Amino acid sequence: MARGARYKVPFKRRRKGLTNYRKRKALVISGKPRLIVRKSNRHITAQIAEAEPQGDLILVSTHSRELVRDYGWKGYTCNTPAAYLLGLIIGYKALKRDIREAILDIGLHRSTKGNVVYAVVKGAIDAGLKIPVGEDMLPSENRIKGEHIAEYAKILKEENPEQYQRQFSSYLKRKLPPESIPEHFENVKESIIKRFSS
Repeated sequence: MARGARYKVPFKRRRKGLTNYRKRKALVISGKPRLIVRKSNRHITAQIAEAEPQGDLILVSTHSRELVRDYGWKGYTCNTPAAYLLGLIIGYKALKRDIREAILDIGLHRSTKGNVVYAVVKGAIDAGLKIPVGEDMLPSENRIKGEHIAEYAKILKEENPEQYQRQFSSYLKRKLPPESIPEHFENVKESIIKRFSS
């Protein structure tokens, strides 16, 4: 692979497209804990970690499965409302461990205004964690509550009932009409706040 005296072989994680070492170095030099947010097609993971010479030390961690298992979330586990609730959980867990501030580490995800990553950040900020981020990057309250999903579901139900049944089959299987996501969101949010305030 390496040909010639001046050729430099990149680190393995860079070659695999897993780590941007330039960004990571800047985050590590700050000396602050990092709020690491990673998402897949079905789940979101949030962790607060500190860099150590032997590797990252995970101080607090949460996964979107926790929403379903512990708080009765019936919606999709990788949308904006679920991401916000996950941020709320990680924020409260961090405060319990006496972590007051963190910096955002989005890895190789694109920094897009109002996306799922910033919904997690908004949840963590609302829990009381200090994270330096531009207000314009955070999603609106309507998107956090899932009102955009509810409105789309109402329109789809009227115009194309077959598509509605197909697209929201997992919601309907769990006996959650997608039109009532904002109310369900508020109930789950209350139960999270209640659990951590006691």
